[in-house]
Order: sequence, then C-alpha cells, then structure tokens
Amino acid sequence: MPIYPVKKTDRSGRERNVIKNGRQKYLVRLNYSDQFGKPKQLTRVAYGAEDAKQLERELTAELKKQSPTARLTLRRLFDEYMLSKKNEVRATSLDKTRRILERYVLAAHAEDSLTRLNVAAAQHWKQEIEELDIGITTRQNVFGEFRALLNYAVKMEYIPRNPLTVAGNFKAPISEKKEMLFYTPEEWLKYKKAAFDICSEYERQGDLLKWGYYVFFCIAFYTGLRKGEIGALTWADIDGDMLSVTKSVAQKLKGEDVITPPKNRSSIRTLQIPEPLKDILAEHKERCRSFDSFDDSYLICGGVKALRDSSVQKMNARIAATAGVKVIRIHDFRHSHASLLANEGINIQEIARRLGHSDIKMTWNTYSHLYPREEERAIKILDKIV
Repeated sequence: MPIYPVKKTDRSGRERNVIKNGRQKYLVRLNYSDQFGKPKQLTRVAYGAEDAKQLERELTAELKKQSPTARLTLRRLFDEYMLSKKNEVRATSLDKTRRILERYVLAAHAEDSLTRLNVAAAQHWKQEIEELDIGITTRQNVFGEFRALLNYAVKMEYIPRNPLTVAGNFKAPISEKKEMLFYTPEEWLKYKKAAFDICSEYERQGDLLKWGYYVFFCIAFYTGLRKGEIGALTWADIDGDMLSVTKSVAQKLKGEDVITPPKNRSSIRTLQIPEPLKDILAEHKERCRSFDSFDDSYLICGGVKALRDSSVQKMNARIAATAGVKVIRIHDFRHSHASLLANEGINIQEIARRLGHSDIKMTWNTYSHLYPREEERAIKILDKIV
C-alpha cells in the first residue's frame, strides 16, 4: 500500500502516531520507472486519511502522464516493431505487414497513445474496418497483423494485455464454401497444347524468350510450386532428375526484384521431376544456350530477370481462351497439381511435402474433400463385416 501512517518513538520507547492539528500524518510513496527504465520513488506528505488518498490519486495520474507508455504512440510502436521483425521474417512478409498496418491502422490512429488502447477502443476500430468495402478474409488478415503488433507491446510491457484478443477476430458470415478451381488432366492437356502453339508462333517470329511462359505453366502444374518459387528457379537448381526449391522472388517490393528464402522452412524441399517436365526443361535449356553469356545462374523462366506477374496473368488468360478452357488463377495451378494427386489417392503427407506446407492440417483442410475413393474403399471394407 503506497500510503503509510507516520510514527515516532517517544522517550519510553513506545511508537506513537504523529498528529498535527488533530490529523494523522501520512507518507504517500509511489514507485515508478523513469524514461531510461531506472526504478524511482516519489514521496510526499499529507495530513488526514482522505487528503492522503486524494494525493495518491493525483500523483498516480501525474506519473501516468509522464510514463514512457503515455508518450508512446502507435506510430512509434510500429517503427520499433518493424525494426524488431526486420531480421526475423522474409522481406515480402515484412512489406506486407507494413502496408496493412499503415493502411488500416496508422492512417487514422498513428498518433493515438498506447494508454488509450482498451477493449472499447479495439471494438471501435473493428467497427471502422467493418464499414470498409473489403472481404472477410482481408478483415481477418488485418486483424491478425494489428493483434501481432499489440502482442509485441504486451511482450515489451508497454501495455498489460492485448485488447484485440478480448474483442476477438472478425466472424465470417455463414455461406456456402466457394468451389475450388483447378484443371483436370484433360483440361490441362488442352491448355498445354495451346501454350505450346502460341510460343511456337513467337519463335517463328524470332522471339525465343516467350517459351519461358510455357515452361512456367508446366512447372506450376507438374510440381505445384508457388509463382515466386518458380520465378527464382535457375538451371543450377536442377541436378539430374531432382529439382531443389531454396528461394523465392518478390516483385512487390520497391525497387528491383528481391530474392528471399521460401515462405517457411518446409518450403525448402527437393522434388523428383516428372518425365514430361524433364523433357520440356531439356528442350528449353537447349534454346537458352543460344543466349549470350548463358550459364547455370540464368533464371529458367526469365533469363536475366523473372517474368512479370502481370505478364504471366495476361498470357494465362490468352492461353485459356485459345484452349477453350476456363481461366484459373496462377495459384490454382498449385491446386491442380494437388487435386490430381489427391484424386489418385496419394498420401496427404506427401502432397503437403510437395507443396511445402508447414502444417499438414492446412493441406488436409484444403484437399480432404478430393478423396472420394477412400470413402468408397471404407464402405466396401465395412460391407464385408456381416
């Protein structure tokens, strides 16, 4: 308790309360940390219990205004947080965090003090986000980034608890799950032929670089690699029948492309190359040998620079239209790879390994519905027990 009654010892050795004008003397003592984190103590005198309590309240309020946390704004917290994460995550992840927090948190609350961060303020912020024309997935991603920022504040003891954890994440409305888009083997072969024909025409016009698009889509379908992983592949990553995935290319950062580690540790993997893709890569390498100064450090699909994301999307739409098949996203080639393997009964753990998933639950939640044959096998086994 920061309020202490003052006593003194008389000549007989007995302790007696110190009284002045009929009122007890009190010491009001508060412990605090200065701006450098050093422990300090503030002591004042008051007479009478009520005056001592009032002095305690006034001193507490004054120290709260002077505390480092009171002077710490969300902007300053954000700057410190980003600096702490700089060497912990990939450059692309750091850039994504920066863009989300600046747009959805700092834009309106950069100068808010941490002392104002309570559950009511968190709920008010959620209402602001609810009013924006963004989807539930985006809202939940924004919430996750803001919560991580405030978790850092709790870790550093700037705030006692994370108010967003109490407020809770945005809830998705009950709706039917969107159908997953992917190419069946039949659709893929139509797409592949159309891509081959388009790139052959470019070659007749003297443009060999366009073959990079054909190879890009073939790698995507036959391996399930992410687009950034495909963009970073060099000829040095191929050793016989094996393909090593050890890096990714980021195009959304300011300035030139940035080569980063893959998404997570599980994304660093080695895959055996299927025979159709092996032939495609061998033919493409022969084409690339005609380029000046070609060596194994050349990007497989881009040569000296990765294919632009926007150009890949445009070529994808053109090939699909030529083939007479539906247009799917670049990421859906990854789904096509996994879906083909799942429908053939390949173990879900192997699919997770090929995709570079860090958690097999992610793979199972995404592709478990593509195992109809397993259900049929289970029923046949149970039907025999009579």
